[in-house]
Amino acid sequence: MAYNANKDLKLFYSISEVAKMFDVNESLLRYWEKEFPIISPKKAGHSRQYRKEDIENIRMVYYLVKEKGMTLAGAKQRLKQSKSAVASDSEIVRRLKVVRDELARMRQELDYIT
Repeated sequence: MAYNANKDLKLFYSISEVAKMFDVNESLLRYWEKEFPIISPKKAGHSRQYRKEDIENIRMVYYLVKEKGMTLAGAKQRLKQSKSAVASDSEIVRRLKVVRDELARMRQELDYIT
């Protein structure tokens, strides 16, 4: 789930771009869209345009379902109880992954030097 700094400048993302961000199938995103009303990309014909807020909502669902192993019903309940806590937790996990990836990159560089 690494993010490209240049992509942060975009207003809309295609379903394939979002699927790559989370390493999931496009069909899973369409399914989550049906299950979680907070995920509501703009639809233009057959294509979907995801805004930054849609991506943040997908991040929360991904965190609960894929990382914490919750059922869809459990994830819905958790979001209903405290969406802000879930958002905070998922953002912390995202930042820690960025730090982990950077540390792994630094370690590889050090291993290459020695």
